[in-house]
Parts: sequence; C-alpha cells; structure tokens
Amino acid sequence: MSSTQSSNDLEQGLKPRHVTMLSIAGVIGAGLFVGSGHAIAAAGPAVLLAYAAAGTLVVLVMRMLAEMAVASPDTGSFSTYADRAIGHWAGFTIGWLYWWFWVLVIPLEANAAATILHAWFPDVAIWAFTLIITLLLTATNLFSVKNYGEFEFWFALIKVVAIVGFVILGLAAIFGFLPTSQVSGVSHLFDTQGFMPNGMGAVLAAILTTMFSFMGTEIVTIAAAESKNPGQQITKATNSVIWRIGLFYLLSIFIVVSLVPWNDPTLAAVGSYQTVLERMGIPNAKLIVDLVVLVAVTSCLNSALYTASRMLFSLGRRGDAPAVAKRTNKSGTPYWAVLLSTGAAFLAVFANYVAPAAVFEFLLASSGAIALLVYLVIAVSQLRMRQKRVAQGEKIVFKMWLFPGLTYAVMVFIVGTLTFMLFQEAHQVEIIATGILSLLVVLAGLVVASRRKAQRVGAAALN
Repeated sequence: MSSTQSSNDLEQGLKPRHVTMLSIAGVIGAGLFVGSGHAIAAAGPAVLLAYAAAGTLVVLVMRMLAEMAVASPDTGSFSTYADRAIGHWAGFTIGWLYWWFWVLVIPLEANAAATILHAWFPDVAIWAFTLIITLLLTATNLFSVKNYGEFEFWFALIKVVAIVGFVILGLAAIFGFLPTSQVSGVSHLFDTQGFMPNGMGAVLAAILTTMFSFMGTEIVTIAAAESKNPGQQITKATNSVIWRIGLFYLLSIFIVVSLVPWNDPTLAAVGSYQTVLERMGIPNAKLIVDLVVLVAVTSCLNSALYTASRMLFSLGRRGDAPAVAKRTNKSGTPYWAVLLSTGAAFLAVFANYVAPAAVFEFLLASSGAIALLVYLVIAVSQLRMRQKRVAQGEKIVFKMWLFPGLTYAVMVFIVGTLTFMLFQEAHQVEIIATGILSLLVVLAGLVVASRRKAQRVGAAALN
C-alpha cells in the first residue's frame, strides 16, 4: 500500500491462487474428519441425505451472496448488503453476531490443536500450546494479508491432498483393488437395519450438525475484496462450490458408510476417517488423521482471526464499531481489528477457565443458530436488492437461479429449521441463547442509530 493511500484502506494482496485455494478448502474443517462420525452414528447411512440437504442450502445461499458480491465486492460482505437492503439495524446486528461467532471459534480451534500437540508433548500444558498457537497466527495476520493468504494456501492444499488421497484409497477398497483392506463393497449402506435405521427425525437432526460444518464457505466473498478482480474470483469460487461439496463431503462420507457399519462404536469414538483407514490396513492411521486434523483446525483458527478482524473493520468503517477498528497499517492490514478480535477471544478462553461451566456453555450456545441467521439475512437481502436493481434497470451479471421462487424456498426452509430446533430439546438452548444475544445486539444497534441521527441533526443545525 502506498503512503498516499488512506489509512483506512485494505491492501489488495491476495493472489488468485490464494483465493482459489481458500474457496476450495474453506469448507473442510475438523467437523468433516472427526464430527462426521457422530452424525453417522445418529442417522446411519441416510446421513448422506443430511449432507446433501445442507450442501444444497449452502450452494443456493452462496449463489445469492455471489449475486450481490459480484455487483459490489465489500469486506463487510452480507453485513454491508443487509445494511443497504433491509436497514441499518440488520447490517449492524448480523455483522456483530458473525464477528462473535468467529471470535468463539478462535479458542475452540486453538484448544483442539493444543490437545493434539499435548498428546505428542505431554510435558507442555494445553493452555501453553493454546497461547502459543493463537499468538503465532495473530502475529502473521498483523503483518500483511499476503501472510494470511500464503498460510491458508498451504493449509488448504494439505487438506485437499488428504481428502483426495482418502477418496482414491476408499474407492480402491470398495472395488477390491486394495490388498491390505479388510473391507470392500457397499453392502453396509443397507445391511445394518436398512438405509434409514433411525427414521427421518434422525436425518433432520443430522442436517443441523452437518449445516454448521459448512460455515465458512462465505469467507471467500470477504477475502475476494482484498484481491484484484474480486468479481471474477467470486464467480469462480461460487461456480465450483457444487463439485467441492460433492467431492469433499458426499463422496468421502459415502465411502465411510459403505465400508463401516453405521453403528460401529469406533466411528463416534475415534472419528470416521481414522476408523476407515485402520480397516483399510493403512499404517499409522491415527498419526495421519491427527496431522490432517491439526492442519484443519489451525487453518480454521487462521480464517477465524482473519474473518473476525475484517468484519470488525467493516463495522468500524460504517461507524458501527469503535473508530480505531478501521485503522490500517502501511501494509493495509486492519491491525486494531485483529488485536481487538484476538483480545475478545482470550477473554472467552479466560471465561472458560475462571467462570462457572454454565457461563461458557451459554456463550457457546449463543453462537448455535448464527449460521442460519446469516443465511436468512443473505436470502432477504438478495430478494430486496434484486428487486431494487431490476426497478432501476440495472444489468445483473451474475444471477440467482429461478428467482424469486428458490430464494423464497430457502427462506421457508431456514425458518422451518429454526422452528424445528426450538422444539428439539438438544437445540432449545441454542435458539434461546442466540435469540437473547440477537435481541441485545438489535437494541444496541437502535441506540447507535438514534445517536447517529441526533449527531446529523445537530450538525445540520450548526450549518
């Protein structure tokens, strides 16, 4: 960034390969490698329907978001679009809720990485590893967006190679071409109490688990604002989201449920990937999976720091966060936004150690339904922005399919899912906690808006 540039501008330092790899591997987190075992144990082979439903929702939401982002790339992404399309309160609320979601992800992912490292180096405490990892990635995020892009490129590449390797080995085992494998064929899809052993209710519950593992797909629209030709990058990323979900999630989970009975207790205990690799006779399966999960959680932590800081920067630039959040250094990095986000994450870690368990559990629950609220806001914003743009005679380069029918269908599905969660004992706390948090943020937004209006009226009176 040149010295003549504004101190509130971001550097366009992300290269096309950074954005491409970020878009390819943005959806691959520890939830796929470890959490999928719990979803399979709950829904059986029919978990494929849950992944297909959640994946379809993500594809449609990304298409809607891309329609807005191609027309107007912005590091505030859907928060900025909600501000314009729905009203200031909506942009303010969803921006802060999204920031809160990623702030909570930072300590969770750091703790997951630290737990793996502690198992290898038991003399070093988990909290020490958590601190070191968080400080190291905070430092890399402070210097330049190129550092974030470069780290994420290599993290993502390792994840992609791991999944592709798993798929190749899995298909070889299914077709009987892997001599070391104890398992083959696809009989386990049906031979253990059928394809849907626990009924449709279990599949609907599994949709919720799988849906949250896709959170992060939208980061590419935030990151693209810091690249050259952002519209082109967003278009490429959105067009590839279908095959990414198909390859990384549907095909790999198909391999798991084909080769291992869904009610095998090791699926939930040690994770689906490790279980399958061990059955295929792959040496050091646990070490391989631990290394890949370590990369996955570190990548997620890196992205959480980046995303939280950029959302806070955008809120600061719109006057919805402290003005200091919009300051950038010579390399175009919003350093205060990075530091404030990391600081908030450390407070969450501190609360975990010091406060009663119920307090931290409430904090975690408060982010439970944020993914669905973000998707709902994207759908409503796209509906309203498309109507405005059509009324103004504006040419729409990148379009949502079957508008407005599909947009309305997505909105109905999300509201239905939130209602379903409210009546599920396992998810009631999430809905209530997220609802309380949302209400508090809306009230704060209304206070900020009234102060802004009073300032404008005062300034007009003086003039």
